[in-house]
Amino acid sequence: MNSDKLKILVATTNPGKMSELAALLGELADCVNWKTLADFSDLPAVVEDGSTFACNARKKALGYAATAGLLTIADDSGLVIDALNGLPGVHSARFADPTGRNTDRSQIDRQNNQKVLNLMADVPDSRRTARFVCYLCLSDEKEILVQAEGTLEGVITRRPIGDNGFGYDPIFEIPSLKKTVAQLDADQKNRISHRANAAEKFKILFHEFLQRTLF
Repeated sequence: MNSDKLKILVATTNPGKMSELAALLGELADCVNWKTLADFSDLPAVVEDGSTFACNARKKALGYAATAGLLTIADDSGLVIDALNGLPGVHSARFADPTGRNTDRSQIDRQNNQKVLNLMADVPDSRRTARFVCYLCLSDEKEILVQAEGTLEGVITRRPIGDNGFGYDPIFEIPSLKKTVAQLDADQKNRISHRANAAEKFKILFHEFLQRTLF
């Protein structure tokens, strides 16, 4: 193995997301010198205007890899609701505030949840199916090298339940557990989440990539 660790940029400024990814990748994370967008002050933002999670993740990975000159991991994730024809989908993060003026994440989450509940007020229980989706990929400046998708199936509740997690967790119930994601602790969530499912698939392919690159 090379004495210097392989540098990889994770296309986020969120240290929590970086820590979560490293935890999900387990011992593989120790082989890498991780960087985030917070380590670069002059990189132009990649516009996430794709119509699917896969398009946005690939665009972010390729774009930041090209400008940073580093291998880059990017993801895009969100909530897909069948009764709303796939909404909020790629607009999940800013569903209730597409202008992006609001910067209070907890307030944004509450507004997003309320908008979903309002839109689904008359939807019967039998049609409240939904899923969380995560698309994760690794790229250099020319091509996607590793990619994986994970999902978590559930139903939309009629009110927020639970105090853990973030985003749409309080209104997303897992039928087999009879709990919302916001009622799970971090360890439970990390075992079953859409991001964990994507990371588990990604880990296998990433390990093969590291074997080819480092050994």
